[in-house]
Amino acid sequence: MIDAGLGSWPARRARMEPGAIALVQGERRIDYGTLAARVDALAAALADLGIGRGDRVAYLGPNDIATFETLFAATHLGAIFVGLNTRLTAAEIAHMLTDCEPSVLVLAPDTRATGADAAARTTHPPRLIHLRDRTADTTPVTLVDPAASGGAHPMVAPSTPHSLDTSDYEHILAAHAGTTPPATSVALDDPAIILYTSGTTGNPKGAILTHGNITWNTLGQFAHFSLGRTDVSLCSAPLFHVLGLGQITLPTLYAGGTVVVVPKFDAREFLTIVQRERATAFPLAPTMLQMLCELPEWDSADISSVRCVAYGGSPVIERVARAWLARGIQVLQGYGMTEASPGVFMALEYGAAAHPVSPGVPHFFTETALLTEDGTILEGPGTGELLVKGPHVFAGYWNQPEATDRAFVEGWLRTGDIVRIDPDGWAHIVDRVKDMIISGGENIYPAEVEAAITRTEDVADCAVVAVPDQKWGEVGLAFLVARPGHTPEPESLRAQLKTSLAHYKIPKHYVLCDSLPRNATGKIQRLPLRDEARRHLGL
Repeated sequence: MIDAGLGSWPARRARMEPGAIALVQGERRIDYGTLAARVDALAAALADLGIGRGDRVAYLGPNDIATFETLFAATHLGAIFVGLNTRLTAAEIAHMLTDCEPSVLVLAPDTRATGADAAARTTHPPRLIHLRDRTADTTPVTLVDPAASGGAHPMVAPSTPHSLDTSDYEHILAAHAGTTPPATSVALDDPAIILYTSGTTGNPKGAILTHGNITWNTLGQFAHFSLGRTDVSLCSAPLFHVLGLGQITLPTLYAGGTVVVVPKFDAREFLTIVQRERATAFPLAPTMLQMLCELPEWDSADISSVRCVAYGGSPVIERVARAWLARGIQVLQGYGMTEASPGVFMALEYGAAAHPVSPGVPHFFTETALLTEDGTILEGPGTGELLVKGPHVFAGYWNQPEATDRAFVEGWLRTGDIVRIDPDGWAHIVDRVKDMIISGGENIYPAEVEAAITRTEDVADCAVVAVPDQKWGEVGLAFLVARPGHTPEPESLRAQLKTSLAHYKIPKHYVLCDSLPRNATGKIQRLPLRDEARRHLGL
């Protein structure tokens, strides 16, 4: 069987153009030949540790070149890569480790303590491999991989000679330089990645993405925007999230372009990297788009190289979209979810101007339908819960067959999102089913209310949640983040909202706050806000 898996990508690209730059991180620049050699070395090392088909290899740390190497090495062996959220506590990570039981856990320097603590809490602790603090490793020597084609490709080795440390990532790679990993046939329907859902509505579940899911998602994106060997994409969205991996990043590597790895998003540093690397494409969360255009240096920054910016997770504030448009850059909204690898909808450049708040049309290999309130599955225009089919839809939740069954209806993946699809095929996200407020028998979708509130002059950001009400059953409570120099007043805000919202949609309660709780991709975490709302009202 020919290896059709994700782990073969570096080697295939290395055969095509080994000297092309694949990954950049700070001063490090790694071409495809070097990447393939390092992936082979790591895969051989993992095989020596007993890793094989179906085993799990977990990674806990900020974005790093090593994240990609671990992903490709594990999947080359038919093993499953597990990306872990760096924002979680040791107890939360231990829950995930207990669930998926990885044989190996790769830890970055700043996650060592948390990762070790989490591993110690499990009944089957994984083998720990530590990434080196590169800021303290200033005198590396160079090894040459004799198996690399097209000339010598450098591999970082220990800076001082001593016995092999089998817990040190770079030592392991150095010891296996030039080693050919075991040949493993990987099919498109074999599991490749486990990504844990954000847990904004409950305990995280491990979504299993196959090699085929990732591949079809990658191909589907090329129908919406072109990416090629001359593209330079920035990867700042965390790689433990499907946005970081599946949106632009892996498609860029598939196309032979360059991915600049950004360990942590900082708006000012990100803007500097865009200019220094002449970046052409990147995915961002709406909050990141907002932070960038609010920088003092935004208007003077040279971002003329940028060709494609994709965003998703929540709607972008209108004034933020206008700020990017004013710089001649059209940001394209998309819609996706972990269980769809992630692509479902993506705007098209030629139609985005006529549909400014739409996440676009279905990806090329995606089928969509709507589940109406009476249980009818509608394949056409209308409003209802979005249903999805396609080769990019996940294989199920790890160890949770009942949750997997509940995720589907008649073979369609249930998204939990209310969507309106217009006759021209362009979609509009109305809101999440679980976030909907039912007030006096009327359905209120927080996203609509939040969009109206952020259009007012005093509010920079907001989130609306349901709270109990004796008369109406539920009403809205709005958490407000003020714009600098402004103080939102509830009565003034209500008066402004009357021009754009029906009376029953206008929140009854308002709470000022410094910021809103968001997950790693910028999505509002409503569970803690609901708890805070109840405390505020003394409920």
